[in-house]
Amino acid sequence: MAGPGLAEINAFVAIAEQRSFAKAALRLGVSVSTLSENLRRLEDRLGVRLIERSTRSVAASEAGERLLARLRPLLDDYEDAFESISEFRNKPSGRLRITVGAPGAHTVMAPIVARFLTRHPEITLELSVDDAFTDIVASRFDAGLRTGERLERDMIAVRVSGPQRVVVVGSPAYLDRHGKPKTPDDLSDHNCIQIRFARGDLHPWMFARRGKPFEAAVEGNFIVNNPSLAVKAAQDGLGLLQAHHDYVEQFLVQGQLSTVLEDWAPPPFGGFFLYYPSRRHIRPPLRAFIDFLRKEANVNPNPRLTRGAARQVG
Repeated sequence: MAGPGLAEINAFVAIAEQRSFAKAALRLGVSVSTLSENLRRLEDRLGVRLIERSTRSVAASEAGERLLARLRPLLDDYEDAFESISEFRNKPSGRLRITVGAPGAHTVMAPIVARFLTRHPEITLELSVDDAFTDIVASRFDAGLRTGERLERDMIAVRVSGPQRVVVVGSPAYLDRHGKPKTPDDLSDHNCIQIRFARGDLHPWMFARRGKPFEAAVEGNFIVNNPSLAVKAAQDGLGLLQAHHDYVEQFLVQGQLSTVLEDWAPPPFGGFFLYYPSRRHIRPPLRAFIDFLRKEANVNPNPRLTRGAARQVG
């Protein structure tokens, strides 16, 4: 019996990892019908059902889980074998997949994407903007970009921004109607726009009193999991919002938003880091992106490794 083809194996692995035919087809750049046919041929060839499907879910069967555990290291070695000769090319090429939260996408990625791809036209950059905690290994991302407080364990981390600060903002129209709060206690008299993390909890409103941080209790009639919508609501005069300064800076400059409670601002937090698995071989597209970010962010390239959580570089 002839062995399965690579297209059939890739179809199975993508479906098992993505738990979705549509997402797997998008990842492989094929149609859902082609993907389904490749999986059917593989299951017919092996005489075993590898993927259980229902109207609500897609998941590997017990046999599929066992096969996936054996195939994944082999496919990684297969990809690395081709990547290992990329140093003989003049330019890095291939697909680079990065997961990034909305603040990092706005603050770090948006200003540099065009410049990076202009410099490296043979690289295809795929950004997935998602504030949920993402297992970049299981989800087959090359790297992630998050704040220092949210780094995954056992990762190499490259600083790509300086410390970030948060501000409380409101539109001039809102502040004219409701007045400016003088202390965080005054926020009880204001409509406060809140942001909900993907994991379910609300973003805390943090302040500092005599150098000690504390959380203020706030309430409001608009809760959203998208920072851009929260900023738009603040611009439209719905209420006050606490956000990253870089995220609202352009609207402050344009006069669409104004800051309040400046004297109660918490200390700046750690900033953004690009993180990736600790592996001996870094794919050329990722290496090119790391080098680019270090230059653009003016990051010290000398490594400073720490144990415990992520190992920080730069």
